[in-house]
Amino acid sequence: MARRSVSAGMTRLEKILGGGLLAIYLFVLPLTADPLFDLIGKLFGITIAEGVRDAAYYYILFALTLIALWGYFGRTTRAFLDRAGGVLAAAGLGLVAFYGLNEISWRVLRMFFSGQINLNDQNILARMDTSPHTTVLIVVILAPVVEEAIFRGYVFGNLREYGRWPAYLASCLLFAWVHVWPFVAAGWDFSYLPLMVQYIVPGLVMAWTFERAGSLWGSVLLHCAVNGLAVWSAM
Repeated sequence: MARRSVSAGMTRLEKILGGGLLAIYLFVLPLTADPLFDLIGKLFGITIAEGVRDAAYYYILFALTLIALWGYFGRTTRAFLDRAGGVLAAAGLGLVAFYGLNEISWRVLRMFFSGQINLNDQNILARMDTSPHTTVLIVVILAPVVEEAIFRGYVFGNLREYGRWPAYLASCLLFAWVHVWPFVAAGWDFSYLPLMVQYIVPGLVMAWTFERAGSLWGSVLLHCAVNGLAVWSAM
């Protein structure tokens, strides 16, 4: 299948709003969300449960993503409808590549890290025990849409105009960063940063799927499928 344009011609306003969304997701919310929830709890004399915090966090992110990139979602949806078969095929190939390459990378990482190294997965499993329905909604639907819109649609799509490797490098590194940064910021323990390497393969495969599909929905479907299968296997 011929490679398609993946930027879908983001407008100047979408690029500005997308940049603000990226900054909020990478830096603002990880540092301010818990203090803000604690402050709200104190003001109203209540304790806000983790499940409620998680739901509010991602509902807000999801809403901000739709508002900032509404026009882009419309264009990439039309691209999906125009070549749905090719988009689904790209997502299917991405799923095969993800599990094949991820198995290889996991075996390599085990040589350098002992025991369980995926802190994000451990966090999700803990959330499943206390608020399973909310966690499934976040992990399988909300987070994939938000992350694909930001890291593939905005970062990869716009940098792709300047070259493939800058687009792959930036989108993969930022995708890895966002999955490790909350653990770093929680105690300002930078020893967690090397764990970013475990997200390089997922970032590469999802960027490749996005590029091949020519629509954001290719990588969204892949991301939803990967997360859904992970949740299902953990239940």
